Amino acid sequence: MALRDRLRRMLQRPGSVDLAPYEAVVAAAAEREPRVRDLPDAELAGAARAAAGDLAGLCAVGREAARRALGERPYDVQLLGALALLSGHVAEMATGEGKTLAGALAAAGYAVRGERVHVLSVNDYLARRDAEWMGPFYALMGVTVGWVGQRSAPEERRAAYAADITYASVSEAGFDLLRDRLATDPEALLLPEPGVALIDEADSVLVDEAMVPLVLAGETEPGPATVTGSVTGPAPGSATGPGMGARGYAELVRRLRPGVHYATDDEARNVQLTPAGAREVERSLGGVDLYAPAHLDTLTAVNVALHAEALLHRDVDYIVRDGAVRLVSASRGRVALLQRWPDGLQAAVEAKEELESSPSGEILDSITVQELVGRYPVRCGMTGTALGVAGQLREFHGLEIAVVPPNRPRVRVDEPDRLYATAVDKEVAIIEEITAAHDAGRPVLIGTLDVAASERLSRRLDRAGLGHVVLNAKNDAEEAAIIARAGERGAVTVSTQMAGRGTDIRLGAGVKEGLLVIGTARYHSGRLDDQLRGRAGRQGDPGGSVFFTSLEDDLVTRYAPEERSTAPADERGRVESKGAHWIVGHAQRVAEGVDLEIHRNTWRYHQLIGLQRGEFLGERDRVLRGGRADRLMAERHPSHHAALVRAAGAEAVAEAARQVLLLHMDRCWADHLGFLADLREGIHLRSLGRGLDPLTEFHREAVPAGKRLLDRSRDRAAEAFAALTATEDGVDLAALEAKRPSSTWTYVVHDNPFGSLDERAFRGLVSLVRGRRR
Repeated sequence: MALRDRLRRMLQRPGSVDLAPYEAVVAAAAEREPRVRDLPDAELAGAARAAAGDLAGLCAVGREAARRALGERPYDVQLLGALALLSGHVAEMATGEGKTLAGALAAAGYAVRGERVHVLSVNDYLARRDAEWMGPFYALMGVTVGWVGQRSAPEERRAAYAADITYASVSEAGFDLLRDRLATDPEALLLPEPGVALIDEADSVLVDEAMVPLVLAGETEPGPATVTGSVTGPAPGSATGPGMGARGYAELVRRLRPGVHYATDDEARNVQLTPAGAREVERSLGGVDLYAPAHLDTLTAVNVALHAEALLHRDVDYIVRDGAVRLVSASRGRVALLQRWPDGLQAAVEAKEELESSPSGEILDSITVQELVGRYPVRCGMTGTALGVAGQLREFHGLEIAVVPPNRPRVRVDEPDRLYATAVDKEVAIIEEITAAHDAGRPVLIGTLDVAASERLSRRLDRAGLGHVVLNAKNDAEEAAIIARAGERGAVTVSTQMAGRGTDIRLGAGVKEGLLVIGTARYHSGRLDDQLRGRAGRQGDPGGSVFFTSLEDDLVTRYAPEERSTAPADERGRVESKGAHWIVGHAQRVAEGVDLEIHRNTWRYHQLIGLQRGEFLGERDRVLRGGRADRLMAERHPSHHAALVRAAGAEAVAEAARQVLLLHMDRCWADHLGFLADLREGIHLRSLGRGLDPLTEFHREAVPAGKRLLDRSRDRAAEAFAALTATEDGVDLAALEAKRPSSTWTYVVHDNPFGSLDERAFRGLVSLVRGRRR
């Protein structure tokens, strides 16, 4: 194992962290264990601090603290994982190998060194569960722990962040950072200076969701200013076209017929009006010319409504719960809390479902998950499936992979895929396989791609008389109980994506063959396949897995539509040809490549924005914490400044100057974000016709705009300061306070699955023009 690791390191191949030094530390920790066992509880914390620079001593103390507090003596492999984390790596540990405890050992190790640690999880449930579960262990180690959830009050958050170790979901940590960036008083800040980020499900957070923006939005004064940086594009019910709002456009496109009035591309990522469809829309709108310059906004609104109608599907891309559209995370198979689509798609889907529109307003600030994690000087993480994205973890985060072997050898049997010519043949075979396993008393876990697929399979199981439970985005609140029972004899469990579920499946009494995992289709990423497989065979348990695929699966038709198989199928529709199997693998590789290019391209745009944000926020922090604003106003308006000081006092005037400058800095930053969003959308139209590189053109305008930011905010602040007046209580700031948002809210922008809105509008326009010319 060590020789292979060293060879990988020499070749600079991913997953090349050499475990040999860690194995030596674990061996040394075992030698010290008897001495540590004699220490009373009260002395363990002191022993941990004394061993802060001694990894073997730290492992020995941590192992003993876990044994006493949790009743679990960490395995050697858990210590290996903790050491990899303490070295700033991503530890790949299989499902059921105890990542939570390994992470706690590492977090405590960082904490006793004096580092402040944020353990970032994928959801609130895991943050609270793990903080409370590991609490007794941390107490024996002499470090404090807290957790932050969506419903945590400001004082609860402040207390949690003051602890040595804080558990929080990635989104909540990001939202608190965004709120801090609008703080007008240093005492109101919640987050301490970043130290260590220890990331659970690291591949999901750092790759799958790396470029997802976390957004802070606010209500603004009505008028043109609210259009800049709009959260959802045209507000529902507003007149974006000839007197129609989102609801009107939804009703219009609902009457259009697929194949006649509109057509989708092979990947089902874009939809366009046909010439007949354009004529029908123009007729419905009173004879307007859709491709006339005066009606491009109308064309855009129609396109957005058409995308919502034709390409976004209920119980696949979203569900409707409690009178609201709830997006479904493709990588986790559960409701994506607080997520919404950009570019008016959110409003369009709400109109399609005849729901009340959710609030729209102005984006005050945003940050991507990748930028959030990048703030931490030390980053490490753990997951069961890191090797598949080792190159991306190195490219975007500078992280290497340490592959930790299982505590017991894996005996799970992973069968080759069973490929079928049609989706119907495949589903028949799946039911037969489930029935056979169930009749033998073997528990079965079936993974589906989405809610609709899980419910379709559920109906088939009902018709076959097979009792089962379904875990999907509609009942994800019950997931822990459902998963806990999935290993019982004869259990049949249908689930959407299993990543980040946070609960192991333990085998029930009398289950000799172990859990059988059945995949009903390949995911767009091989890592997600591996995450599903990994639910069987935990800790050396018996188990098996097999994936059923078909040449009609969405993965194949979307990402390899040009590939055709002439291989014969047997009487049950099964295809054995290697060439046909290659097509499925090829489609998955194409899908992974598309995701990588989207990540790279999005990051190229965000790099510049991140640099501008860093410079601007550095100056804002200096204004927040010091007297820069007061000095600036005294320089710009010395007479007025002096008069205010005489009337209200120096302290009140300094505070007023600070509030004025902070307001206009925040105002200018929000305007700048809106400008950059509009620029990025529109740059494709301007560059496409002239053969220019969109990124270069984006930088050509974005760089000088960023350089003007600070001067513009100072000029506006100085103008506003000159209008301030003194009162008996100090300086009158009522007009200033009225200009701040009356309320704010946070959410996550779900990736727009169809690309740039302007690109889509342009393609639609080209289609219309070509149709007219025919």
